[in-house]
Amino acid sequence: MLVEKLQAIKQRWQDVEKELSSPNVMSDMKRFAQLSKEYKNLSAITEKYEEYKNVLSNYEDSKNIVQKEKDEEFRQLAKAEMEMLEVKKENLEEEIRTMLIPADPADEKNCVVEIRAGSGGDEASIFAGELYRLYVRYSETRGWKTELTDYTDGTAGGFKEIVFSVTGDGAYGQLKYESGVHRVQRVPQTETQGRVHTSAASVVVLPEAEEVDVELNPADIELQTSR
Repeated sequence: MLVEKLQAIKQRWQDVEKELSSPNVMSDMKRFAQLSKEYKNLSAITEKYEEYKNVLSNYEDSKNIVQKEKDEEFRQLAKAEMEMLEVKKENLEEEIRTMLIPADPADEKNCVVEIRAGSGGDEASIFAGELYRLYVRYSETRGWKTELTDYTDGTAGGFKEIVFSVTGDGAYGQLKYESGVHRVQRVPQTETQGRVHTSAASVVVLPEAEEVDVELNPADIELQTSR
């Protein structure tokens, strides 16, 4: 049942909240970061659960009025309230079920974006530059940080290729759908006769690789020297 599942999630949320205040957890930054992220995700669902519980309670109250109240005008008001709450309940259930779908663990990671000019010559490079500025501006509105990693300028503006990183909560999860070929049809800046051209640029979005601790056993090392 949905309510039982939400009750279990709220219990886990409360448990995580207690763990976060534990001195042992606070001294372990890696564990603290993991729990903080889990707490944030559980908080969103818990808030929806409280809203859902409130709607269910109000619905039952209105239902009791309809069944027991003798005043017809009062009963009609309760019926109207029930209809409104029924719609709200269905919308909340759909929203909660969507939130309960397991997320891709990589969605919360930072990401690396690579844009390459495709067909269209100089206009494709200009288009690639516009895509880069678009993603930078979008990142700014989300409070993410962008850092330019590598680029090759186009001969008439823009970039033949450009690589940059995006740092922020959920950056990869939001931008991963941008991967693919992007096309634009317009009269380019490089066109002198007013003809419409089709230009393309490819976008690749990759999750940031995690740091891996490597233990090197000296017994596994084989050294060879020669002269």
